[in-house]
Parts: sequence; C-alpha cells; structure tokens
Amino acid sequence: MSRLGWADIGIATLNDMTANAEMIANLDTSVPLIADADTGYGGPVMVSRTVANYARAGVAALHIEDQIHEKRCGFLKGKEVVPREVWYSRLRAAVNARKQMGSDIIIIGRTDARQNLGFDECIERLNEAVRIGIDVVFIDAIKTKEECKKACEIMGNTPVMFNMCIGAGSPDLTVEEAKELGFRIIIFPGVCSSMVLASCKESLALLKSEGKEEMRGSGGVQELFMTCGLGTAIDIDQKAGGKAYDNDII
Repeated sequence: MSRLGWADIGIATLNDMTANAEMIANLDTSVPLIADADTGYGGPVMVSRTVANYARAGVAALHIEDQIHEKRCGFLKGKEVVPREVWYSRLRAAVNARKQMGSDIIIIGRTDARQNLGFDECIERLNEAVRIGIDVVFIDAIKTKEECKKACEIMGNTPVMFNMCIGAGSPDLTVEEAKELGFRIIIFPGVCSSMVLASCKESLALLKSEGKEEMRGSGGVQELFMTCGLGTAIDIDQKAGGKAYDNDII
C-alpha cells in the first residue's frame, strides 16, 4: 500500500519488495527486519533468487507462504493454497539458497491453509516444513486462542509466529498474551498504516473543507525531517569535515 498505492492483492513484485525491504533494513542495521516474501514469486528458481536478494538487502528473516501465485492478503476471503508438495519445493529452494550463500537469514514457513482446509492441514504442512529445514512456522489467519495454544504445543521447540492485525479475524493479543500462549514472535503489520490512514483522511478532509493545513505534533515539517534522519546526515557531514550544514537549515 505505501509503495504502490494498491491493496495487498499480489501486485507487488520481487523487485518492489526487495527495494522496499532494503530501504527499511538499512535505516538502522541494529534492528532486525522480518519481511514478507509472499509465495517466493515463482517456482524454485525464483524462490532461490528471492532469498538471495533479500539476504543481500540486509533482511534478517523472510516468510514464504503456500498460496497460489494469484494471492491476496492473508486476512481476505477466497484464498487458495497450492498442493503440499508445491509449497515444499519452495521451502527446499529457500533452504538450499541460504546454504549456498552461507547466509544466516531466518526462513519462516507460512501456511494460509486454515481458511479452507482447516487447522489439522496447517499442522501437517508445518511439520514437514520443519523437516525440510525451516526455522520458524506461521499459521496466518488462525481462528482462536485455543488453536494458538495448541499450535505452539504441537510445534514444540520450533518457534511459532503470530500475526496481530486488529479486525482481521484472529484473536486480538497483547505481546504478553501471545507469550503466554507459547508464541515466540509476534508481528504488528498494521500498527502504523492504520494510524497513518486515519490521520491522512482527517487532514485531507480539513484541507478540502477549510482550505488549510493543521499543525500536528510539536514541530511540523522540522520534526518530520529530524525523524527521517536529518540529524544523522548533519552529524556525518560534520565528522567528515564537510560544510554543507554549517548554517541552520531548519
């Protein structure tokens, strides 16, 4: 949505996703980035390329799902998944690519089978994913807290990831609640975008009705620039003996 202005219905390509992930991963390399890799963008050859591109981009972990290539966001209806062996081939390609590169990128196996094939099918798929060499497992759009707890118990020592997205159909969990159920990783993919949407709609409505922009926060555009790295840029320039920022610029 932020890169292409489109809903999450499989429009973003490998190049789109890699470029965006590389930008985010390198804003602060001390913070590990988990990136969505969709279906891997093709068969085993493309999955191998995806893993290599993400690893070189600085991504710490990626998840590869079992949807068909004409995929959609995991919380939308009408999802279809590929046969087990097709997904397994994607995962094998990912594991082989990592090994060939000598990379330590974490591979997360994501199944979207819960919607149409049920919980037990998800577990069967994830068990085989672990045997293939996947590091973390992930049932997207899991239905209940009982299923969450059961999945974590069944997977044992293999870390299970939870996708927390308000209003998407899965239980609404806090970090502590997720930990108590047995999850080792929790992601909040909509925590910023939903708030940005609300603010943008409000600001644009005000501009349309009253013809003015409203100040938000304490610093306006100055605060925005500092949040997005202006202070770091000034520090780099000054330490190198540069003169680009000798005078106040904000």
